[in-house]
Amino acid sequence: MTLAREILHGATIGVGVADRADDLDVIARPGVAAALWRRRVDPDWQAWIDGLAPARLPRLRVILRPDMVRDAARAACDMAGLGEGVARNWLVEDIGMLADHFAGLMRARFLRLRLDVIETDACRRFHIDAVPARLICTYRGTGTQYGISVDGDVPRRVFTTPTGAPLVLRGTLWPGDPPSGLLHRSPPIEGSGETRLLLVLDPVDDPEEAI
Repeated sequence: MTLAREILHGATIGVGVADRADDLDVIARPGVAAALWRRRVDPDWQAWIDGLAPARLPRLRVILRPDMVRDAARAACDMAGLGEGVARNWLVEDIGMLADHFAGLMRARFLRLRLDVIETDACRRFHIDAVPARLICTYRGTGTQYGISVDGDVPRRVFTTPTGAPLVLRGTLWPGDPPSGLLHRSPPIEGSGETRLLLVLDPVDDPEEAI
């Protein structure tokens, strides 16, 4: 059994585990509430991004076509003062690659892209997003936390997504299956001194209506 076919069952939901980007389409299988690509990024790259001052981390909030994502990511790096180099180029290309795969998976004409620098307890409550699906990748800091909930209560067991591992979550607008019991949140980091760099992608059909 390949990782892409593995379903981690818990209560009424399942998490599909992928070993490559193409296998994130496991999210479309019945009963799968999330798809996790358990990849490991290069340790040297991780040391580079972890060592940057928060002011030099790229930030971006925009709605655009998937084929424009790389240019937007480069511009965000320029604005942050990140010079050309192998590490920066990998980040830009990875954001573009994830955008391509997610847009294809969701058949999205446009994407809402957020590249957020987080130093507080943003979205610390467990919830389900009001979108068809969302891709989240934490490039720096503690990854997104998730768990199975009964009647909307805080999950008894909480899992933390590995840093650098893309996670696709079904939202309340996912067509077909009703919302599952899988909730997620940003990890509480207030007062810890930690700075996270988070990529979030949402599918958008009409950019005028999404603004």
